[in-house]
Amino acid sequence: MAHGDQPRFRNPILRYAVLAIGWLAVALGVIGIFLPVVPTTPFLLLAAACFVRSSRRFYDWLVNHPWLGRWLRDYLEGNGIPLRGKIYAIVTMWISIGISCWLVPLFWARAGMLTSAVLVTLYLLKQKTLPMRPRQDSRPE
Repeated sequence: MAHGDQPRFRNPILRYAVLAIGWLAVALGVIGIFLPVVPTTPFLLLAAACFVRSSRRFYDWLVNHPWLGRWLRDYLEGNGIPLRGKIYAIVTMWISIGISCWLVPLFWARAGMLTSAVLVTLYLLKQKTLPMRPRQDSRPE
């Protein structure tokens, strides 16, 4: 992976701070697996970015993890994002932004939320879509 060759921070305080942010992002990403409002992939990408700059061991652990790594590998290798993931991300983002805009009366806050939602939507739509993989039938023959 191209991200693995990023230089680590030399300052130990900065390295440990980034490492702590990475573990917080992993925790939030795992919570996002179970709570539909909390996004999983962005937090895991943040964790990977933090780990690549602070701990090669934790970066390798995250990217090669049997459950968490699958959210990261295809994106980090430039293969794309699954169509289902794109749709889920865009729909849940717009639902939560819509509810937030309804609840927040400040014009500038609504404008900021809507602008960020449009930009994230455009970003996701511009990313390659990962081709569907054939399903592996787990039933014995």
